[in-house]
Amino acid sequence: MTTTFEPIDKEKIQSLKFPNGEVLTDKALIKEREAELNRALALGNLERAKIKIYFEDDLSQKLVETTVWGVTDKRVILKQGVVIPIHRVHKISL
Repeated sequence: MTTTFEPIDKEKIQSLKFPNGEVLTDKALIKEREAELNRALALGNLERAKIKIYFEDDLSQKLVETTVWGVTDKRVILKQGVVIPIHRVHKISL
């Protein structure tokens, strides 16, 4: 089964609706996601490196290439105050 993630501009993320449910069920994947987010945060702050965030809103799976500016216990913070709930993130890659 191949899953396709639709590219989206960072500016359009604010208009998306995010359900409360977690997209990952495997505890190891959730822990890996946390480590990837912390690495993306370090790369964003030190090198302004862009990373790919694979996430899911209430309609479909999406992909954004951007710089991570902050990570809280519940959200990934991008430029201009754009946020993605962590529980809706499938994975992060460089």
